Amino acid sequence: YEPFYDLIQRALTHPNSVQIATLYHQLLGFLSIALFAVLVDVLNMFFISHYIFRWRTAMNQHYMAHWSRLRSIEGAAQRVQEDTMRFASTLEDMGVSLINAVMTLIAFLPVLIGLSVHVKNVPLLGDLPYALVIAVVLWSLLGTGLLAAVGIKLPGLSFRNQQVEAAYRKELVYGEDDPTRASPPTVKNLFWLIRKNYFRLYFHYLYFNIARSLYLQLDAVFGLVVLFPSVVTAAITFGLLQQINNVFEQVRGAFQYLVYSWSTLVELLSIYKRLRLFEQVLDREAQGER
Repeated sequence: YEPFYDLIQRALTHPNSVQIATLYHQLLGFLSIALFAVLVDVLNMFFISHYIFRWRTAMNQHYMAHWSRLRSIEGAAQRVQEDTMRFASTLEDMGVSLINAVMTLIAFLPVLIGLSVHVKNVPLLGDLPYALVIAVVLWSLLGTGLLAAVGIKLPGLSFRNQQVEAAYRKELVYGEDDPTRASPPTVKNLFWLIRKNYFRLYFHYLYFNIARSLYLQLDAVFGLVVLFPSVVTAAITFGLLQQINNVFEQVRGAFQYLVYSWSTLVELLSIYKRLRLFEQVLDREAQGER
Protein backbone atom coordinates (compact mmCIF):
# COMPACT_ATOMS: atom_id res chain seq x y z
CA TYR A 1 0.00 0.00 0.00
CA GLU A 2 2.68 2.50 0.95
CA PRO A 3 4.70 2.34 -2.34
CA PHE A 4 1.55 2.36 -4.49
CA TYR A 5 -0.12 5.32 -2.80
CA ASP A 6 3.15 7.22 -2.57
CA LEU A 7 3.37 6.75 -6.34
CA ILE A 8 -0.18 8.08 -6.69
CA GLN A 9 0.68 11.08 -4.51
CA ARG A 10 3.81 11.81 -6.56
CA ALA A 11 1.90 11.49 -9.84
CA LEU A 12 -0.80 13.89 -8.64
CA THR A 13 1.72 16.37 -7.25
CA HIS A 14 4.22 16.31 -10.13
CA PRO A 15 2.60 15.75 -13.55
CA ASN A 16 4.31 13.20 -15.85
CA SER A 17 6.77 12.19 -13.12
CA VAL A 18 5.38 8.62 -13.03
CA GLN A 19 5.05 6.28 -16.01
CA ILE A 20 1.65 4.63 -16.44
CA ALA A 21 3.42 1.29 -16.90
CA THR A 22 4.75 1.62 -13.35
CA LEU A 23 1.21 1.93 -12.01
CA TYR A 24 0.09 -1.13 -13.96
CA HIS A 25 3.08 -3.07 -12.65
CA GLN A 26 2.18 -2.19 -9.05
CA LEU A 27 -1.43 -3.20 -9.71
CA LEU A 28 -0.41 -6.57 -11.15
CA GLY A 29 1.53 -7.28 -7.96
CA PHE A 30 -1.64 -6.74 -5.95
CA LEU A 31 -3.76 -8.87 -8.29
CA SER A 32 -1.36 -11.82 -8.08
CA ILE A 33 -1.72 -11.86 -4.29
CA ALA A 34 -5.50 -11.35 -4.44
CA LEU A 35 -6.07 -14.19 -6.93
CA PHE A 36 -4.02 -16.60 -4.83
CA ALA A 37 -6.07 -15.58 -1.77
CA VAL A 38 -9.30 -16.31 -3.69
CA LEU A 39 -8.08 -19.83 -4.54
CA VAL A 40 -7.12 -20.56 -0.94
CA ASP A 41 -10.44 -19.19 0.35
CA VAL A 42 -12.54 -21.30 -2.05
CA LEU A 43 -10.69 -24.53 -1.19
CA ASN A 44 -10.89 -23.70 2.50
CA MET A 45 -14.68 -23.22 2.36
CA PHE A 46 -15.10 -26.45 0.36
CA PHE A 47 -13.32 -28.65 2.90
CA ILE A 48 -14.90 -26.92 5.91
CA SER A 49 -18.41 -27.43 4.48
CA HIS A 50 -17.77 -31.16 4.06
CA TYR A 51 -16.39 -31.44 7.59
CA ILE A 52 -19.36 -29.59 9.12
CA PHE A 53 -21.88 -31.77 7.28
CA ARG A 54 -20.18 -34.86 8.68
CA TRP A 55 -20.65 -33.32 12.12
CA ARG A 56 -24.36 -32.86 11.42
CA THR A 57 -24.50 -36.47 10.21
CA ALA A 58 -23.04 -37.66 13.53
CA MET A 59 -25.61 -35.63 15.51
CA ASN A 60 -28.45 -36.94 13.35
CA GLN A 61 -27.35 -40.56 13.83
CA HIS A 62 -27.02 -40.03 17.58
CA TYR A 63 -30.55 -38.66 17.96
CA MET A 64 -32.14 -41.20 15.62
CA ALA A 65 -30.55 -44.01 17.63
CA HIS A 66 -32.57 -42.75 20.63
CA TRP A 67 -35.66 -41.66 18.68
CA SER A 68 -38.00 -44.00 20.57
CA ARG A 69 -37.21 -42.06 23.77
CA LEU A 70 -37.16 -38.62 22.17
CA ARG A 71 -40.23 -38.68 19.93
CA SER A 72 -42.60 -37.65 22.76
CA ILE A 73 -40.69 -34.40 23.44
CA GLU A 74 -42.34 -31.27 22.11
CA GLY A 75 -40.71 -30.27 18.82
CA ALA A 76 -38.58 -33.42 18.64
CA ALA A 77 -38.77 -33.64 14.84
CA GLN A 78 -37.74 -30.00 14.46
CA ARG A 79 -34.77 -30.41 16.75
CA VAL A 80 -33.47 -33.48 14.96
CA GLN A 81 -33.91 -32.03 11.48
CA GLU A 82 -33.82 -28.24 11.67
CA ASP A 83 -31.82 -27.54 14.83
CA THR A 84 -28.97 -29.90 13.92
CA MET A 85 -28.86 -28.32 10.45
CA ARG A 86 -28.88 -24.76 11.82
CA PHE A 87 -26.40 -25.60 14.58
CA ALA A 88 -23.95 -27.04 12.05
CA SER A 89 -24.33 -24.21 9.52
CA THR A 90 -24.23 -21.45 12.15
CA LEU A 91 -21.20 -22.96 13.83
CA GLU A 92 -19.56 -23.22 10.40
CA ASP A 93 -20.11 -19.50 9.79
CA MET A 94 -18.75 -18.54 13.20
CA GLY A 95 -15.86 -21.01 13.00
CA VAL A 96 -14.75 -19.77 9.59
CA SER A 97 -15.01 -16.16 10.79
CA LEU A 98 -12.95 -17.01 13.88
CA ILE A 99 -10.24 -18.71 11.82
CA ASN A 100 -10.16 -15.73 9.44
CA ALA A 101 -9.87 -13.36 12.41
CA VAL A 102 -6.99 -15.35 13.93
CA MET A 103 -5.16 -15.59 10.59
CA THR A 104 -5.67 -11.87 10.03
CA LEU A 105 -4.12 -11.11 13.42
CA ILE A 106 -1.17 -13.40 12.69
CA ALA A 107 -0.59 -11.65 9.36
CA PHE A 108 -1.30 -8.02 10.23
CA LEU A 109 -0.56 -7.56 13.94
CA PRO A 110 3.25 -7.71 13.45
CA VAL A 111 2.87 -5.22 10.59
CA LEU A 112 0.86 -2.88 12.83
CA ILE A 113 3.51 -3.17 15.54
CA GLY A 114 6.14 -2.19 12.99
CA LEU A 115 4.07 0.74 11.72
CA SER A 116 3.54 2.01 15.27
CA VAL A 117 7.01 3.57 15.19
CA HIS A 118 5.63 6.21 12.80
CA VAL A 119 2.78 7.17 15.17
CA LYS A 120 4.04 8.50 18.47
CA ASN A 121 0.93 10.31 19.64
CA VAL A 122 -2.75 9.30 19.68
CA PRO A 123 -5.76 11.17 21.10
CA LEU A 124 -6.47 10.60 24.82
CA LEU A 125 -3.57 8.17 25.26
CA GLY A 126 -0.84 10.67 24.39
CA ASP A 127 2.76 9.61 23.71
CA LEU A 128 3.43 5.93 24.30
CA PRO A 129 5.11 3.01 22.51
CA TYR A 130 2.98 0.77 20.29
CA ALA A 131 0.23 3.38 20.38
CA LEU A 132 -1.68 1.89 17.43
CA VAL A 133 -1.80 -1.58 18.98
CA ILE A 134 -2.95 -0.29 22.36
CA ALA A 135 -5.60 1.92 20.74
CA VAL A 136 -7.07 -0.90 18.63
CA VAL A 137 -7.16 -3.36 21.56
CA LEU A 138 -8.86 -0.88 23.91
CA TRP A 139 -11.39 0.16 21.27
CA SER A 140 -12.26 -3.44 20.39
CA LEU A 141 -12.64 -4.42 24.05
CA LEU A 142 -14.94 -1.43 24.56
CA GLY A 143 -17.19 -2.52 21.68
CA THR A 144 -17.27 -6.17 22.73
CA GLY A 145 -18.04 -5.30 26.34
CA LEU A 146 -20.74 -2.84 25.31
CA LEU A 147 -22.58 -5.35 23.13
CA ALA A 148 -22.19 -8.12 25.70
CA ALA A 149 -23.82 -5.90 28.32
CA VAL A 150 -26.75 -4.67 26.22
CA GLY A 151 -27.35 -8.03 24.49
CA ILE A 152 -27.15 -10.34 27.48
CA LYS A 153 -30.89 -11.17 27.40
CA LEU A 154 -31.14 -11.93 23.69
CA PRO A 155 -30.13 -15.65 23.70
CA GLY A 156 -32.73 -16.51 26.33
CA LEU A 157 -35.45 -14.57 24.52
CA SER A 158 -34.58 -16.22 21.22
CA PHE A 159 -34.71 -19.63 22.93
CA ARG A 160 -38.15 -18.82 24.37
CA ASN A 161 -39.27 -17.63 20.94
CA GLN A 162 -38.48 -21.02 19.40
CA GLN A 163 -40.38 -22.78 22.19
CA VAL A 164 -43.64 -20.88 21.62
CA GLU A 165 -43.29 -21.25 17.84
CA ALA A 166 -42.83 -25.02 18.26
CA ALA A 167 -45.92 -25.29 20.49
CA TYR A 168 -48.03 -23.37 17.94
CA ARG A 169 -46.73 -25.44 15.01
CA LYS A 170 -47.31 -28.73 16.86
CA GLU A 171 -50.93 -27.85 17.66
CA LEU A 172 -51.58 -26.99 14.00
CA VAL A 173 -50.05 -30.29 12.87
CA TYR A 174 -52.30 -32.20 15.29
CA GLY A 175 -55.25 -30.24 13.96
CA GLU A 176 -54.64 -31.54 10.44
CA ASP A 177 -55.66 -35.07 11.49
CA ASP A 178 -57.74 -34.51 14.63
CA PRO A 179 -60.74 -32.14 14.33
CA THR A 180 -60.83 -31.71 18.12
CA ARG A 181 -57.36 -30.13 18.13
CA ALA A 182 -56.32 -26.64 16.99
CA SER A 183 -59.62 -25.11 18.12
CA PRO A 184 -59.89 -21.32 17.67
CA PRO A 185 -59.49 -20.49 21.41
CA THR A 186 -56.41 -22.74 21.71
CA VAL A 187 -54.79 -21.41 18.55
CA LYS A 188 -55.60 -17.84 19.55
CA ASN A 189 -53.94 -18.30 22.95
CA LEU A 190 -50.84 -19.93 21.44
CA PHE A 191 -50.48 -17.15 18.88
CA TRP A 192 -50.93 -14.54 21.61
CA LEU A 193 -47.90 -16.08 23.37
CA ILE A 194 -45.95 -15.81 20.11
CA ARG A 195 -46.98 -12.17 19.72
CA LYS A 196 -46.04 -11.37 23.32
CA ASN A 197 -42.59 -12.96 22.98
CA TYR A 198 -41.85 -11.32 19.62
CA PHE A 199 -42.77 -7.85 20.89
CA ARG A 200 -40.54 -8.38 23.90
CA LEU A 201 -37.73 -9.56 21.62
CA TYR A 202 -38.21 -6.51 19.36
CA PHE A 203 -37.93 -4.19 22.36
CA HIS A 204 -34.63 -5.69 23.51
CA TYR A 205 -33.26 -5.69 19.97
CA LEU A 206 -34.21 -2.00 19.73
CA TYR A 207 -31.65 -0.77 22.26
CA PHE A 208 -29.17 -3.47 21.20
CA ASN A 209 -29.27 -2.26 17.58
CA ILE A 210 -28.98 1.37 18.71
CA ALA A 211 -25.82 0.57 20.69
CA ARG A 212 -24.37 -1.59 17.91
CA SER A 213 -25.09 0.94 15.15
CA LEU A 214 -23.65 3.84 17.13
CA TYR A 215 -20.47 1.89 17.87
CA LEU A 216 -20.03 0.83 14.23
CA GLN A 217 -20.58 4.39 12.98
CA LEU A 218 -17.90 5.66 15.35
CA ASP A 219 -15.72 2.72 14.37
CA ALA A 220 -15.81 3.82 10.72
CA VAL A 221 -13.86 6.99 11.55
CA PHE A 222 -11.87 5.70 14.52
CA GLY A 223 -8.78 4.86 12.46
CA LEU A 224 -8.55 8.36 10.99
CA VAL A 225 -9.12 10.01 14.37
CA VAL A 226 -6.21 8.04 15.82
CA LEU A 227 -3.97 9.29 12.98
CA PHE A 228 -5.05 12.96 13.13
CA PRO A 229 -2.12 14.08 15.37
CA SER A 230 0.36 12.49 12.94
CA VAL A 231 -1.43 14.03 9.95
CA VAL A 232 -1.39 17.61 11.24
CA THR A 233 2.32 17.35 12.10
CA ALA A 234 3.09 15.79 8.68
CA ALA A 235 4.75 12.86 10.44
CA ILE A 236 3.48 10.45 7.78
CA THR A 237 3.04 10.55 4.00
CA PHE A 238 -0.23 9.89 2.18
CA GLY A 239 0.95 6.42 1.16
CA LEU A 240 1.94 5.58 4.73
CA LEU A 241 -1.40 6.90 5.98
CA GLN A 242 -3.23 4.55 3.58
CA GLN A 243 -1.05 1.62 4.62
CA ILE A 244 -1.52 2.27 8.34
CA ASN A 245 -5.25 2.81 7.92
CA ASN A 246 -5.63 -0.45 5.99
CA VAL A 247 -3.58 -2.52 8.46
CA PHE A 248 -5.31 -0.80 11.39
CA GLU A 249 -8.71 -1.66 9.89
CA GLN A 250 -7.73 -5.32 9.36
CA VAL A 251 -6.50 -5.74 12.94
CA ARG A 252 -9.47 -3.84 14.35
CA GLY A 253 -11.91 -6.03 12.41
CA ALA A 254 -10.20 -9.19 13.69
CA PHE A 255 -10.33 -8.02 17.30
CA GLN A 256 -14.00 -7.11 16.79
CA TYR A 257 -14.93 -10.68 15.85
CA LEU A 258 -17.70 -10.82 18.46
CA VAL A 259 -18.99 -7.37 17.55
CA TYR A 260 -19.70 -8.44 13.97
CA SER A 261 -20.85 -11.95 14.94
CA TRP A 262 -23.09 -11.08 17.88
CA SER A 263 -26.42 -11.72 16.13
CA THR A 264 -25.12 -15.07 14.88
CA LEU A 265 -23.86 -15.88 18.37
CA VAL A 266 -27.32 -15.17 19.82
CA GLU A 267 -28.86 -17.61 17.34
CA LEU A 268 -26.19 -20.24 18.06
CA LEU A 269 -26.73 -20.00 21.82
CA SER A 270 -30.50 -20.37 21.46
CA ILE A 271 -30.05 -23.48 19.28
CA TYR A 272 -27.53 -24.86 21.77
CA LYS A 273 -30.02 -24.39 24.62
CA ARG A 274 -32.70 -26.34 22.72
CA LEU A 275 -30.35 -29.19 21.87
CA ARG A 276 -29.04 -29.19 25.44
CA LEU A 277 -32.58 -29.79 26.75
CA PHE A 278 -32.76 -32.67 24.31
CA GLU A 279 -29.56 -34.13 25.75
CA GLN A 280 -30.78 -33.69 29.32
CA VAL A 281 -33.71 -36.01 28.62
CA LEU A 282 -31.29 -38.70 27.46
CA ASP A 283 -29.03 -38.08 30.47
CA ARG A 284 -31.92 -38.43 32.94
CA GLU A 285 -33.12 -41.65 31.33
CA ALA A 286 -29.59 -43.05 31.27
CA GLN A 287 -29.21 -42.30 35.00
CA GLY A 288 -32.59 -43.92 35.71
CA GLU A 289 -31.50 -47.12 33.99
CA ARG A 290 -28.46 -47.50 36.26
